[in-house]
Amino acid sequence: MQQTASALSEVHAGALHPLNQSELKSVGEILSDIGATHPAIADMLETMTPLHEFVAAALSLSPHLRDIAARDPEILVLAIGQPLEPLLTGLVDAARDAWKPQADGTLPTEGQVMTRLRIAKRRVSFLLAMADLARIFDAAHTTEWLTAIADASVSAAINHLLLTADDAGKVTLPDRGEPSRGSGLIVLGMGKHGARELNYSSDIDIVVFFDPQAGILPDPDDGLEIYGRMMRRLVRIMQERTGDGYVFRTDLRLRPDPGSTPLAVPVEAALLYYEGRGQNWERAAFIKARPVAGDLEAGAAFLKEMTPFVFRKYLDYAAIADIHAIKRQIHAHKGHGTIAVKGHNVKLGRGGIREIEFFAQTQQLIAGGRMPELRTRSTEAALKALNAANWVDDATTRELIVCYWFLRDVEHRIQMVHDEQTHLLPLTEPELRRIALMSGFADTASFSSELETVLKTVEKRYARLFEKEEGLSGTEGNLVFTGQNDDPDTLKTLAKLGFDRPEDMSRVIRTWHYGRYRATQSVEARERLTELIPLLLKAFGESRRADEALMRFDTFLAGLPAGIQLFSLLGNNPPLLKLTVNIMSAAPRLAEIIAKRPHVFDGMLDPALMAQLPTRDYLAHRLESFTAGRVHYEEFLDQLRIFAAEHRFLIGIRLLTGSIDGTQAGRAFADLASLVIGAALDVVRKEMDRAHGVYPGGRVALAGMGKLGSFELTAGSDVDLILLYDYDAEVVESVGDKPLDAVRYFTRLTQRLISALSAPMAEGVLYEVDMRLRPSGNKGPVATRLNAFERYQKDEAWTWEHMALSRARMMAGDDDLIERAQAIISDVMGEVRNEKKIAADVKEMRTLIGKEKPPRDIWDFKLIPGGLIDIEFITQFLTLVGPARGVTVATSGLSTAQALTVLGKSLMDRNDLETCLAALTLFTDLSQIIRLCIDGPFDADDIPAGLADLLCRAADCPDMKTLEAEVKRLSKAVRKVFDKVVRPS
Repeated sequence: MQQTASALSEVHAGALHPLNQSELKSVGEILSDIGATHPAIADMLETMTPLHEFVAAALSLSPHLRDIAARDPEILVLAIGQPLEPLLTGLVDAARDAWKPQADGTLPTEGQVMTRLRIAKRRVSFLLAMADLARIFDAAHTTEWLTAIADASVSAAINHLLLTADDAGKVTLPDRGEPSRGSGLIVLGMGKHGARELNYSSDIDIVVFFDPQAGILPDPDDGLEIYGRMMRRLVRIMQERTGDGYVFRTDLRLRPDPGSTPLAVPVEAALLYYEGRGQNWERAAFIKARPVAGDLEAGAAFLKEMTPFVFRKYLDYAAIADIHAIKRQIHAHKGHGTIAVKGHNVKLGRGGIREIEFFAQTQQLIAGGRMPELRTRSTEAALKALNAANWVDDATTRELIVCYWFLRDVEHRIQMVHDEQTHLLPLTEPELRRIALMSGFADTASFSSELETVLKTVEKRYARLFEKEEGLSGTEGNLVFTGQNDDPDTLKTLAKLGFDRPEDMSRVIRTWHYGRYRATQSVEARERLTELIPLLLKAFGESRRADEALMRFDTFLAGLPAGIQLFSLLGNNPPLLKLTVNIMSAAPRLAEIIAKRPHVFDGMLDPALMAQLPTRDYLAHRLESFTAGRVHYEEFLDQLRIFAAEHRFLIGIRLLTGSIDGTQAGRAFADLASLVIGAALDVVRKEMDRAHGVYPGGRVALAGMGKLGSFELTAGSDVDLILLYDYDAEVVESVGDKPLDAVRYFTRLTQRLISALSAPMAEGVLYEVDMRLRPSGNKGPVATRLNAFERYQKDEAWTWEHMALSRARMMAGDDDLIERAQAIISDVMGEVRNEKKIAADVKEMRTLIGKEKPPRDIWDFKLIPGGLIDIEFITQFLTLVGPARGVTVATSGLSTAQALTVLGKSLMDRNDLETCLAALTLFTDLSQIIRLCIDGPFDADDIPAGLADLLCRAADCPDMKTLEAEVKRLSKAVRKVFDKVVRPS
């Protein structure tokens, strides 16, 4: 470390201008007080020499230096009277030896070590600042000395901690005189620390590794706990503020995946991490890595093993977009307004220090694998090496080196004022003038002009390096998600994009880059994700409640088996990206489905998804293809579960995007259920045949009831079923190894079907099954012989059972039994009934439902007065009393809307019919969307904003308040129609 001068006494006249007379007066009083007890200061004050002028000006400009001088006058005395280099060398050596035994041979306590380090750091900082302001040292010398005191302090703290661990029996050191040697404990300085470029208020970034097999641990398995506690004490020693101040704020978060790893990481685990999951920003960080404390030989060996990770053998252009994202500017770095000096961040802002550093580092990463001479730590050395290798021209090299040190000078002056870790220039004119004067300028105008020139020069050079970057345009602002700390400008960008909790969102996105999810474990996947993130955040930001949507996407990512294909598709397919955002922002239920079963997402990649309506024929063809070749019983059922889950999801996607409405969705959900349940019945029958033999003449017919029967299923509906059977009278039992009589055979067949449909398996549940609508309800057998079914319906059934029967639809089984069952249903529905009794029964039943199941609120479309039950009851009432009025309609296989339309034309007032149909359409559309998007009760005050938008769009209402008013209006009108229709004619 060679300087141009050796003592402050050699400062030249006019080296520094004071801030103002008021500050000078205050400083004069402090110096006079010091001079009273320190003759050297008194002598200096007697005449107005250049040294006197300089000291007064320096202390007036820096309150921090003034405080140190007042508190520790001895260091000011030394500074003006002795050569600086020997003073600094002695202080650094004192710090490095702070752990060593005292004169009496006893080891210092931890408190004594902390005091020694703090005094040494304070004095070094004061001497350097004074030499820096006097232009005796330049920025390069200053940063080197600051790094030297950091190295010495960390080394002393590590040696102290190892010795105390040895005393406690936690480790066994080979040489207590040199505790770190051979310990296997590696402390690497990263960033500016590693490059010997620290500033006055720098954090020091260190990473700590240890070799469990180094021989100092009694039990290698205890290493994580022992060194973890040791590192917590290290941080305390370095950064806890005491009466003597602090040494350095210490950051250990550059270690591998810091959110899930200990403070000290085993060497082998670290190497495995970097080999498999290391990120490009970590490669960039390791360019500057340097052993600073602990076992220096082991540290050098570790870095040698890291070389293939940091410097790849091939020219790594593919990673440049990801590297550039370390300082992600979404806008191109050209022509985006002027640079304002006041408030500018000289480190992270446009044209700042970080751009020069990354200008060098990105090219080092690209070519360092093939050109070892580019593997230098310091920024200036890297620029010179790139120039020597013809990667950077002479003019650019000269300009960037001059700009770099100018900005480092400014950064130092900003931090000298109050010892604050900041890189922001002041916003006020007086404070900006302070920085200008400390930087050697006579006024703020000349300083601002020079600074603007420097910033624009850097910005221009940096922009040229990345001017061919694509996919970085979109919205202005930083999006930096590398490293550990939140980038302030990134948080502002996230807030501007529409996120309410930018800090949380930044943290979530950073975790993606650590490869904790399978989808982001590969380097290629993370690079694709990096390119996608600006588009992704812009799309999520445009949705309301963007934070919730992004968190659902995070859950989705956590379940993905791989990510490269998805990230590529989303990046190149804006409609798919928009659809994904819609799911995450509006439909928590769908988001949960794809999070648990990511394979359902595959269907969204079909370009014909929105164009092809999910008709029965379409679904039948897909089902046949999907299950072809599956012969094993459980395998076939698993395929059915996968098919049903995927197509329920895809029908929901069509509903979500508006390509089908609620009525079409209800039919599609019912068609899907009919096909899947029919296929399940077929395979269950085959399994019964295998286990118990064929039942000669045995026939079955499966009836769908309720919403399944009337094609009005929702995404979350269970299915109401009735299984009917018949057999030849003379047959006693099945023909097989384990024969069963008819009742047990068809009962077991039904039970197996219920189990096949509703048993929770690895691929989920097909459908929850409800069989309470069978004859005799829960008290009756699960399977009913056809003649018993006919007898019951004609002789014993209650009015409500005939109402339910009006929606029955035969959907699977043997054709001849289906025809017979359908004929029985038609006969029952065609009977002439006592209208007065039917009306009384229907009203009584509606009143009972109202008492036992009152609606939660106006959004309970099924149960509200004038809601879906009222409309269904009107339709069923007209079906039952129609024959007495000369109107017989076969409602089996019709939806409620279809049946009501046919019946209402003859049996209702036209206006009443239109009112009911309008309400039915609205309530159906809303119910379908709500059941698709959320599980559980609907709370209008606490739903995803995207869902509110969907509901308003479906109802053609501008907002939820208007929609609520429309629901109230229609339900009130329907209730009037119900009271009018459901009465004796």
